[in-house]
Amino acid sequence: MTTSAAASVRWRLRQPSVIPGFGLTLGFSLAYLTLIILIPLAGLVWRSASLSGEEFFAILADERTIKALEVSFGTAFIAALVNVVFGVIVAWVIVRYEFPGRRIIDAVVDLPFALPTAVAGIALAALYAPNGWVGQVLNVFGIKAAFNPTGIVIALVFIGLPFVVRTVQPIMEEIDSEVEEAAATLGANRFQTIRRVLLPGLAPAILTGFALAFARGVGEYGSVIFIAGNIPYVSEIAPLLIVIRLEEFNYGAATAIATIMLALSFVMLLVINLIQAWSRRRYGYGA
Repeated sequence: MTTSAAASVRWRLRQPSVIPGFGLTLGFSLAYLTLIILIPLAGLVWRSASLSGEEFFAILADERTIKALEVSFGTAFIAALVNVVFGVIVAWVIVRYEFPGRRIIDAVVDLPFALPTAVAGIALAALYAPNGWVGQVLNVFGIKAAFNPTGIVIALVFIGLPFVVRTVQPIMEEIDSEVEEAAATLGANRFQTIRRVLLPGLAPAILTGFALAFARGVGEYGSVIFIAGNIPYVSEIAPLLIVIRLEEFNYGAATAIATIMLALSFVMLLVINLIQAWSRRRYGYGA
């Protein structure tokens, strides 16, 4: 940074804000985040720290714990990928086309936000069970969509789709259709227009939607337990294992599993945010 540029930055920092109260609002924000997020998380880590190193790693190395973490993170990752594909398509339809019932579809996207997760789980289990409306059809093709990891993915797709749609939709609305027409005029086909014109602008929003859907899926409980089957080593999710340990009054194991989930989630979200920041710098969007 040059001397003039550094002086310009210092001058801007010294200028009073147009909206007063920065110190007050910053203090309130930090206090709120500390009380609501940092203290509970610190309490979780502190409680798990009461375990010895051998006890903690014994819980981490337990086959049931490892399998539950694999199911939770694996199904959440697959569901987030599915939501990226179909969420972008749904957002595209809502933004780019005018048709009867468009506003109804736009409102239905938010239904998983308002619907209690337990209600969603019961409804999905009833539909995809072997004797359910959808389950009976899938059974004809030898597909079992409930009471196994496939059912977990279905539930996580249901609750995660709005995160992708609502993240991508505002960015997609800002992309003028004339940009696509200009690309077509220059000889680009539809695939080239999507890959070189649309996706670079949508990439940060898509990654954000993926991260939100993934984070929600990792910690989801209510909509999953009814359709998962909850079979240890097969379809048991980590949040359910935490509840089981609490019911056994094994608070150390419960907090240890929760701490492991917290650490893994933080690392994965950090990686996603770094990729998102790189994509913004790479394509010059959202800077």
